[in-house]
Amino acid sequence: MKKTTISFKVYCCVLTLSVFALIGCSKENDILAENQPSESQVPKNTSQTEEPAKEKTETVSDKFQEETVEPVITEIDWSKYFKKINGAAVIYDPTEHCYQIYNQKLASTRRSPCSTFKIVSSLIALEHGILEPDNSTRTWSGEVFWNENWNKDIDFYNAFHDSCVWYFREVVDEIGKDITQRELNRLQYGNCDISDWRGKLNNNNNNPALTGFWIESSLLVSPKEQTEVIERIFGDNTTYSKKTRNQLKQVMLLSEPNDSTVSIYGKTGMGKSHGIVVDAWYTGFAETDEKRIYFCVYLGQTDNKNVSSTKAKEIAVKIISAYL
Repeated sequence: MKKTTISFKVYCCVLTLSVFALIGCSKENDILAENQPSESQVPKNTSQTEEPAKEKTETVSDKFQEETVEPVITEIDWSKYFKKINGAAVIYDPTEHCYQIYNQKLASTRRSPCSTFKIVSSLIALEHGILEPDNSTRTWSGEVFWNENWNKDIDFYNAFHDSCVWYFREVVDEIGKDITQRELNRLQYGNCDISDWRGKLNNNNNNPALTGFWIESSLLVSPKEQTEVIERIFGDNTTYSKKTRNQLKQVMLLSEPNDSTVSIYGKTGMGKSHGIVVDAWYTGFAETDEKRIYFCVYLGQTDNKNVSSTKAKEIAVKIISAYL
């Protein structure tokens, strides 16, 4: 009986030690398991993920470089067309991705756009439905202006060609400051400054119907920037509707002989200070069946010389004809 009791005690001790050993092993395995990284924590083979990333970076970088390649600028002597008139000329050829510029310093100098701004005010009004060419006649107030062509009811087409200031003063007021500012920023139009909305800075005219921020006032743009703005309107990356662009092209078209292979679209502009012409422009684009170029001719104040927008247009036509 005693022997049996001893054997039973020994058996119990052995059993107890075994249980403790098993518990210890289990806890040790749990600790080891906790210290092992899970599948989501295990670093993956980066050779497969880094290579595509590297390829993507190179592609984006290459594309960025292609998009930001500066166009070639070539200085060219077009002085024979200007005949000692202080002026500048710019042609931008997107096909060749290059500028040809006469008088680079003046071509980069910002001046009042004057009536060339009617391209932009027309663009904005057409795009926003403020102008409908087929129903665009505005009533003359009866005030007699220096230009007889302005002293009548007039529609969009004739107002553009006769550069009727009172007509576009009304159009710009209907567009309003907010839309005008937004669109100028969108076009990156010179200094985009419309702060002198009424054109009170103009020292040549104080008639509210004939003044504005675009006539010898706060808004300024350079000849080179003029070509860039026209390209943003009519170029391949334009954000303006085809309908608007076609309507604007129709009113900008310069009548040319029927046998001409070049179509020219543009707008003149001229501004005075104390009765003296200080700015004269002709800017737009020209195209053949093969290509399109953007141009600007600017004439500044020149003593004893005929400085006018008509002269600027004549020079531009000659340069464009020689180029194309």
